[in-house]
Amino acid sequence: MSPSAYDYYAGGANDEITLAANERGFSKLAFRPRVLTGVDEVDTSTTMLGTRLPFPVALAPTAFNRLGHPDGEIAAARAAAAAGTLMCCSTIASTSLEDIALAAPDGARWFQLYVYRDREVTRDLIQRAEASGYRAIVLTVDTPRLGRRERDVRVPFNLPDGVSIQNLERYGRNDATRWGGSSSFQEYVHRLLDASLTWESVDWLCATTTLPVVIKGVIAPSDGEHAIEHGAAAVVVSNHGGRQLDGTMATIDALPAVAHAISGRIPILLDGGVRRGTDVLKAIALGAKAVLIGRPYLWALAAQGEAGVARVLEMFRSEIDLAMALAGVRSVGDIGPGLVERI
Repeated sequence: MSPSAYDYYAGGANDEITLAANERGFSKLAFRPRVLTGVDEVDTSTTMLGTRLPFPVALAPTAFNRLGHPDGEIAAARAAAAAGTLMCCSTIASTSLEDIALAAPDGARWFQLYVYRDREVTRDLIQRAEASGYRAIVLTVDTPRLGRRERDVRVPFNLPDGVSIQNLERYGRNDATRWGGSSSFQEYVHRLLDASLTWESVDWLCATTTLPVVIKGVIAPSDGEHAIEHGAAAVVVSNHGGRQLDGTMATIDALPAVAHAISGRIPILLDGGVRRGTDVLKAIALGAKAVLIGRPYLWALAAQGEAGVARVLEMFRSEIDLAMALAGVRSVGDIGPGLVERI
């Protein structure tokens, strides 16, 4: 990868405190495994908004997959479909949402949405996702502005030839192929995204689409409650991979209070810092239904394309299976808060 592309994937905001905290948070949790529970067979499957997943890991929305590999989002979608799990496709993808759907027609897909100042653009993106068989709209709510990602300033971030924001081409908004300055990608995003969103905007979205709406970017327990009140079908506990407000608490640390506030009324997903199957068990024990992975599959994609993404998903599946057996739990539903303790 080019230094610019690598830093775009790897970097976080400012001093990258939250980026590091996301991973470190899992190490502060220890297992209390049970024994003699009869784990000759382990069931790693779960269900998320009506979609059965063979193991509780899905692909998070990540931008510009073709920075890592020429096949980009198509390779990721095919690997996810082959593994039987779902992919959440980004608005800021380097492949159109229609082409992703055509490449893996049997795969389960959600569409991650940014709300643009031009609501007709937003409405059309939603309609395109509905027409292409996406099963949910994932509204990212932690990005009224882009965080200051200093790696992208030190090594100015620009898209190479042939890589662009494909989903915006038809609206004349795809002028971000060249930014020309260290901060101009931020300026481009600020011109497009609607920073005035409120919970009433969620009401608008729920009334606009027939698909379930997932709110991504919840850290505060009260926001979990608001999500339910305004019609969300699920939430994602997320700090945008440490790329927005630096100093935000790690997602695994934020999860228990959000789960307590939601009290099982809607499912919770978590992203940020998930690197092992054991991390997945810890997240489920603290209240998540499943996790989303971002950087692990991006590095796999860059290293080996579709085969790399398939391999990293298989690694997660096998690690979850082994960890469940060693922890003494036979199904995902058996994983509860008694399995872990903060140290």
